[in-house]
Amino acid sequence: MELNRTHMSGKMTMTTNTPAWTNEKPTALIVLADGTTIEGKGCGATGIVQAEICFNTAITGYQEILTDPSYAGQVVTFTFPHIGNVGANDEDQEMLETDKPANSPAGAVGAVFKADITSPSNYRSAQHLDEWLKGRGIIAMSGIDTRALTNLIREKGLANCVIAHDPKGNFDIEDLKSKAKQWSGLEGLDLAKTVGHGQDKPWSEKPWVWDEGYSNSSEEQYHIVAMDFGVKRNILRLMAGLGCKVTILPATATAQEVLAHKPDGVFLSNGPGDPAATGEYSVNAIQDILETDVPVFGICLGHQMLALALGAKTKKMHQGHHGANHPVKDHTTNKVEIVSMNHGFAVDADTFPEGVKETHISLFDGSNCGLAVDGKPVFSVQHHPEASPGPQDSHYLFKRFLNLIKENKGEALVNEA
Repeated sequence: MELNRTHMSGKMTMTTNTPAWTNEKPTALIVLADGTTIEGKGCGATGIVQAEICFNTAITGYQEILTDPSYAGQVVTFTFPHIGNVGANDEDQEMLETDKPANSPAGAVGAVFKADITSPSNYRSAQHLDEWLKGRGIIAMSGIDTRALTNLIREKGLANCVIAHDPKGNFDIEDLKSKAKQWSGLEGLDLAKTVGHGQDKPWSEKPWVWDEGYSNSSEEQYHIVAMDFGVKRNILRLMAGLGCKVTILPATATAQEVLAHKPDGVFLSNGPGDPAATGEYSVNAIQDILETDVPVFGICLGHQMLALALGAKTKKMHQGHHGANHPVKDHTTNKVEIVSMNHGFAVDADTFPEGVKETHISLFDGSNCGLAVDGKPVFSVQHHPEASPGPQDSHYLFKRFLNLIKENKGEALVNEA
């Protein structure tokens, strides 16, 4: 049976299977900047937050998605209908540990589900997802037609919104509409400073192994300095797993501070917000680093930071790329990979200066997904090769970075396959 429970300012009606709360007041709302109002059942934390709403097409990894610092300032709509079935546990969290309280997340601020969160059924579950959401301060709602909401975002683009949860269902609709309309959005917003660690920090934890968990690296043959714009932990783990000592520096680190560590390689991390805003204080440092012969590797926001430092431009995307099933072609290998993505801004390849070449493209829309600098050990990608969550097709890129370091030292290279 189907029942109208959500209204979109008369523009579009969203329907869903009759939820348990249909005879009760809605306890959660999403209000878009154009006044569109979507009713649902609240879960997770209570309160009101302004954000940008997007959708993610991954079918696994909801915990890693919600704690990905690149989602700061965003509400994630999950297109997969059943979220929370395997519960939550500490091992699957991707957020970089900081001294911030758990209810001040450096990841998504909200989440939208089609079905209610069910009781977890997995031997690794340590907590119900609803309780985990409350502990992280993430406002969530269920019981809506997420397909219709996804189509709306695809048609109209990423939208500013307000998500609100009140167990008693008491909402001031006009105030919520005003808050959604007045929010300035992510364009021009620097979030890297708010999600990064903010101070020097060593890293030695290696990737998770089934039935063994995490272990620390005992072999640290090379030293990588990571500029932290909101780095995901699995990126650092993969580098440590290749025998690298990793030192994390804040996004505001100068080239002098980076190079004082005598790194064998410099990594530019992923992160949230508008790359042009973050670039106001990071581009000069990256440009100075590029004057040396130290290998440089960037991912996501780090890719965009590198592009800006090289003289290219970035632009806001219509709907962004969010999911773990995106096809990307690597022109250097002529292979197509299925990758994990999370970005609402993109590098404009048409603005690449001479000496910078495009190495990867999205097969969904042809947007740029990678670059390399002719004659220098410098490259970056827009997607997430650490694959957490997502496929591991692009893990070879970490070995590509390692080979640039080895080549710089005159050492034998490893097989990237």
